Amino acid sequence: MLLWLAEYLQQYYSGFNVFSYLTLRAILSVITALGISLFIGPIMIRKLAHYQIGQTVRNDGPQTHLSKSGTPTMGGALILIAIALSTLLWGDLDNRHVWVVLLTTMAFGVIGWVDDYRKLIQKDPTGLPARWKYFWQSVVGFAAAYYLYQSAASPVETTLIVPFFKNIAIGMGILFIPMTYFVIVGTSNAVNLTDGLDGLAILPTVLVAGALGIFAYLTGNIKFSEYLAIPYVIGVGELTIFCGALVGAGLGFLWFNTYPAQVFMGDVGALGLGAALGVLAVSVRQELVLFIMGGVFVMETVSVILQVGSYKLTGRRIFNMAPLHHHYELKGWPEPRVIVRFWIISVVLVLVGLATLKIR
Repeated sequence: MLLWLAEYLQQYYSGFNVFSYLTLRAILSVITALGISLFIGPIMIRKLAHYQIGQTVRNDGPQTHLSKSGTPTMGGALILIAIALSTLLWGDLDNRHVWVVLLTTMAFGVIGWVDDYRKLIQKDPTGLPARWKYFWQSVVGFAAAYYLYQSAASPVETTLIVPFFKNIAIGMGILFIPMTYFVIVGTSNAVNLTDGLDGLAILPTVLVAGALGIFAYLTGNIKFSEYLAIPYVIGVGELTIFCGALVGAGLGFLWFNTYPAQVFMGDVGALGLGAALGVLAVSVRQELVLFIMGGVFVMETVSVILQVGSYKLTGRRIFNMAPLHHHYELKGWPEPRVIVRFWIISVVLVLVGLATLKIR
């Protein structure tokens, strides 16, 4: 929006041309989203507390969590608001990549909001039934995948890029649609499973989004992409603005969500942010790198799959409790230790993901 204004004002003063630079707008996007989060955060927390929209804690979980009962939740709406406003202000609204990522993120956020609303306000312990939650996730996921397939401007946009290998790329054809669907829906649910401790999910999300922002910038620049031997995708560099907004909004939310949390994200935030990472990774052609950088999300999801599968097949549990972070809590690790160690793992995995830019 402001880009349009700057382009108009260039005819009167050439200095407005500075806003055409992607790097400047990305920085401004981070600062704007951070400022919105820090400004709106206290207001939202007070409103959530006033209407008693608080977290319900399971009795069979770690006993240290019982004190968190009643803590305001659905705070993920704060993140989505900050992302949307910052992206609309600084992004190029003529860019199709911006709109598909933004709309998919918001749509998954709405699904999470309905689930939270039914649980916390209507006091329905089941929330949005799993079959309906998965149905609507599938509708949005397939719609995004189909659009990305149909709007692809070059074959590389539907090609699976294998990290660490310069000349290995797999043309997916129509299989691009189910692959993209699984990336979006899978990442959305993986982030949701990880969101169980104060700040545990949001910082890895910020780190991965920041790294995907770097990929977006390089992939959308024909000179950098040629030098690094990565695919060049026209217009995808504009997603750097969205990634910047996610980073700023996430850091602003972490200000209130860090241990001991003043507010929780809820499904409205976790499902939306996870979907955002999935669409971003597909758009910049780095689905497999997302699997590496989001290793914490992968570990959490696999722990749940193994736990459920083992119990159904053998009647035994592999972990004390799933997802994985609860297992370590029940082993006696203090919550801050679990959180920070998972953060450290995320930092290392994101660096490994970024290393794929040169190690080929």
